Parts: sequence; C-alpha cells; structure tokens
Amino acid sequence: MAGTRMTAIRRGGRLASGAALAVVVLAATVALVPALWGWQRYAIVSGSMTGSYDRGSLVFAEVVPVTELKVGNVITYRPPPAAESDHLVTHRIAWIGRDSAGGRVFRTKGDANPVADPWTFSLGHSTQARVRCGIPFAGHALSALARRDVRLAVIALPALLIAAVSLARLWRQLGVEARRRGLETAT
Repeated sequence: MAGTRMTAIRRGGRLASGAALAVVVLAATVALVPALWGWQRYAIVSGSMTGSYDRGSLVFAEVVPVTELKVGNVITYRPPPAAESDHLVTHRIAWIGRDSAGGRVFRTKGDANPVADPWTFSLGHSTQARVRCGIPFAGHALSALARRDVRLAVIALPALLIAAVSLARLWRQLGVEARRRGLETAT
C-alpha cells in the first residue's frame, strides 16, 4: 500500500515537473524567439485597442523605416509632450500628412476610441516599431515580472522546491542506510 502511494506521489511529481518545464520553455520561447527576429515586445495596459489587442495582451513589433508606415498600421510610440502621457501608446495610424517642411505628420486612434487622438506628431527617428501580432493575456505576465516580489517568487519558489525534494531524498537515503547498518550489526 505504501509503495503504491509513493509511486503515485512520484508520478504526480514528475507530471508537475514536466508541466512546469513546459510552461518555462513556452514562456522563454515567447520572450526570446521574437527578439531573435529583431522584434520588440510591449504589454497593452489600457483598453483603447480593445477588439484588436485587449488590455493585458502582449504585442510584438518589428522595427521598420518610417517611410514604410501606412494608414491602418498599428504602431507603438511615445506621444508628444502636449499629450501629457507618461507611457508608450499602441494605436492605429488614422492619418498621415505633411508639415510645412515636408516631413511626415501622423495622427493615431485607438480601435475602441470613438475619435482620433487629439494630437498630431512627427517621429523623431528614421525607424519605428510597427505591431505584427499579439498574444492575449501574455502582457499580464510581462507586467507582473516588472514587480520585484513577483520576480523573487518566480526564482525562489522553484529553488525552494528543488531544495526540499533534495533534502527529502537525502533524508530517505540516510534512513535506508541506517536501517541497513542496524541489520548488519544485528546479525
């Protein structure tokens, strides 16, 4: 009976370990493979793009020349100071015009917003992040990892589990060794 129970516990431990490893490999793949292609990743923190990229989505953007941008592209950019926004915005290009010097001027709109953003802006660099795809809910994990306590838990809990399993295995082996020595001295 005890042997069957231990076998079931070991099997459950192997399944849990395998599942945890699969989750880690999947997370690493999602985080690293797009970076190998030169893509950037951003977590969607508001509902302004709901329908295309909901709050908590993780979007991947390729860096393209500004001259390749077209109306309908989704870009992630820092709004102009007049916008009074302290974070990056991911919105769809609603209009492209020219300023008095002939430079490109953009206006964006969140897909869930009834009107376009009230500001226009020029992009200060020759390249810009253009969104290629998104993964729903994955941005929550990225945002959570920005917190120190979550990062610590992600590192500490597996380490504690490994230490506990190692100590339990050592304790068991010491018990077996002690019983074996006890039988040897008894005979």
